[in-house]
Amino acid sequence: MDINFNKNEDHNKLLLSELNRRLAKVSLGGGKTRIEKLHAKGKMTARERINYLLDAKSKSIEIGAFAGEDMYIEHGGCPSGGVVIKIGYIKGKQCIVVANDATVKAGAWFPITGKKNLRAQEIAIENKLPIIYLVDSAGVYLPLQDEIFPDKEHFGRIFRNNAIMSSMGITQIAAVMGSCVAGGAYLPIMSDEALIVDKTGSIFLAGSYLVKAAIGESIDNETLGGATTHCEISGVTDYKAKDDKDALDTIKNIIDKIGDYDKAGFNRSDSKTPKENTEDIYGILPKSRADQYDMYEIIKRLVDNSEFDEYKAGYGQTIITCYARIDGWAVGIVANQRKLVKTKKGEMQFGGVIYNDSADKATRFIANCNQKKIPLVFLQDVTGFMVGSKSEHGGIIKDGAKMVNAVSNSVVPKFTIIIGNSYGAGNYAMCGKAYDPRLIVAWPSAELAVMSGNSAAKVLLQIEKASLEKQGEKITPEKEAELFNKIKDRYDNQVSPYYAAAHIWTDAIIDPLDTRHWISMGIEAANHAPIEKQFNLGVLQV
Repeated sequence: MDINFNKNEDHNKLLLSELNRRLAKVSLGGGKTRIEKLHAKGKMTARERINYLLDAKSKSIEIGAFAGEDMYIEHGGCPSGGVVIKIGYIKGKQCIVVANDATVKAGAWFPITGKKNLRAQEIAIENKLPIIYLVDSAGVYLPLQDEIFPDKEHFGRIFRNNAIMSSMGITQIAAVMGSCVAGGAYLPIMSDEALIVDKTGSIFLAGSYLVKAAIGESIDNETLGGATTHCEISGVTDYKAKDDKDALDTIKNIIDKIGDYDKAGFNRSDSKTPKENTEDIYGILPKSRADQYDMYEIIKRLVDNSEFDEYKAGYGQTIITCYARIDGWAVGIVANQRKLVKTKKGEMQFGGVIYNDSADKATRFIANCNQKKIPLVFLQDVTGFMVGSKSEHGGIIKDGAKMVNAVSNSVVPKFTIIIGNSYGAGNYAMCGKAYDPRLIVAWPSAELAVMSGNSAAKVLLQIEKASLEKQGEKITPEKEAELFNKIKDRYDNQVSPYYAAAHIWTDAIIDPLDTRHWISMGIEAANHAPIEKQFNLGVLQV
């Protein structure tokens, strides 16, 4: 191994160490003291509930672990958005589980909580996955009610989705394991079956204090909306559980009896591990986002047996298109080549840039995968489309639009892995969040923005300088350097994969070695939902 490989490896393993440190921190939710208080009440934490519910030693993936990171600081923060979401297996059946974290502001809903819950429902709807809600929430966080209550993608959308999923035949089970108040009370009752834990679970539109204030009635919360009330008097809930584990065991038994699902029929054979050492990824991926590397070497370490069949290998070489298998699943891979390439005409093309021929090739390949019912995997490390007179005269806008059209209209499931750069229109063409990938994850090396921190800082510096000079201020070289660094630091924070994950622009930041696992579980989930639409590109400027 050369010295650069070792330097890259050290850098990427440090990034991985930072990822694991941050994951350990968010896994504590509201902190150890609040966890102890929850245990003192005889309750399990959100993560303990999910871990008990999912099959022992089975694989799972967590959605939105970093949601809300470094947000709402003035309100005490909102680790993981106050809700834990995992896709895993219950009695061998793949499900998605949503659990309110009562250690974070008593499970109250912040704006990011609503967004994260809607993402879970979106995954359930797209993939027709059974969804289980473990409810323990004080309802909307009132100081931010205007950002979570009234709009289309706010709190009320949850119940609309409950109704839509019910009409689609998607199994929904809710267990009330703590508070379930006000508008939130509709969620378990709009599910197929509802459970409530005796003495700790409660459901009501208004609690005892509000009832007293509103109509003068004096009543305690247990009599108003506890387990006995709702299982024996109102009939609102279907099962009464003695404690958390009893409720979770009941859910397991319900899931165990669900019939088989119709399958989309994606091709799968026996899984084979890559022949190439997967850990080499840490040494191949360069420390600097500006440096070149060979994406073929990354692909070899992600696909079964390190084998793939390349489509149009000698054409449009800054995008690699190939058929392969990942954990046995047939996939079509669209990847940005980050190495400087030489065309047959002797011209040099920059790695990570989408040229006319690259966009044309990708469009054709995406169409082929849709025709053959092969899921698409996008490996992003893209700085954008090629600019300049030659590209413009060659119709780069037209070719780019064709690629965006193909990505937009794909009916096969899409999965996006952001390996490095994800800038500008390149993010769109390579199936960014706006283009409905079933799952979108980032490696710790990822950067998401309109442009790189360096480029953006240079543009913003010119604007800032012009403004200051208009006010009569003289800009010395030292002042210019200070301004540049200040702007770049601010922009670099927004480019970070953690910033994107906090806002749920990605579903997770993952260890590169977990990529195969995420794609495999994603395709398995997608296989629950038969494709009902035909692939149609619509109108194209050919």
